Amino acid sequence: MKNLWKVIIVFILASSVVAVVILKNKENPQPTIVEPNQAGQSQKLPTLIDLGADKCIPCKMMKPVIEELTKEYAGKLQVEFYDVWKDPAPGQKFGIRVIPTQIFLDPNGKELYRHEGYFSKEDILAKWKEFGFELKKKD
Repeated sequence: MKNLWKVIIVFILASSVVAVVILKNKENPQPTIVEPNQAGQSQKLPTLIDLGADKCIPCKMMKPVIEELTKEYAGKLQVEFYDVWKDPAPGQKFGIRVIPTQIFLDPNGKELYRHEGYFSKEDILAKWKEFGFELKKKD
């Protein structure tokens, strides 16, 4: 009988957590996913998509890398970050298994490569070079 009560209590607690998450998401709607290279740009660019979360440790390590790439290669490389804990839709769309995941897309949106876990700036640039994209820093 005690085990039955434990199961009932765990079920009630789990249901409460799910309800809170659902209500929180309804109160704070997330922005819709921007399709790669559709953000009003006149030219198609290669795109790096980083799928992670603000509170994940390896994702926090990726944040300065993503910020530097965004700043230094503006107009040469489109860089996008999605927090899949706040909005799971991008993670579902790209079928990620773990975070962070970086997805490399060619200028036409075709996936070239994906990496799971922390990925250094140097390694990211080397991977783009492997695919024939010689990225030059913004002047």
